[in-house]
Amino acid sequence: MKHILYTLIGIIVNIITTLFGIWNVSISTLILFMAIDFFSGLAVAGIFHNSQKTGTGTLESKAGWKGLCRKCMTMLFVLIAHRLDLSLGTSYIRDTAIIGFMANELISIVENAGLMGLPLPAALVKAIDILNKKSQTSQ
Repeated sequence: MKHILYTLIGIIVNIITTLFGIWNVSISTLILFMAIDFFSGLAVAGIFHNSQKTGTGTLESKAGWKGLCRKCMTMLFVLIAHRLDLSLGTSYIRDTAIIGFMANELISIVENAGLMGLPLPAALVKAIDILNKKSQTSQ
């Protein structure tokens, strides 16, 4: 049984590495940021009842599933970026995508911290507002 388990783990790791490229610090950091963002969003809705994603500000399964779908789509974009790197013979498209998504997750984490009542520096709040306004006008 132990050998079967190790074989299955090896196959899964091989598939993931083939799809996403080398598992390095940047992809681990992205996944960590995604997890922190998801769980801080759960805390905002479940404990603080201050979520901007729901009408009542509390937990709502539909909002949670949307968040998980967005996280999965983020990973699909990393996969696509890696495949583009392989096709074009480059090594920077995946890293660029990961850095962009890490910045997005970090902004969301900071917003969640603000919704929890954590005092944030005014410059940070203003920078997030500017980024949010720019993203809304470009849509």
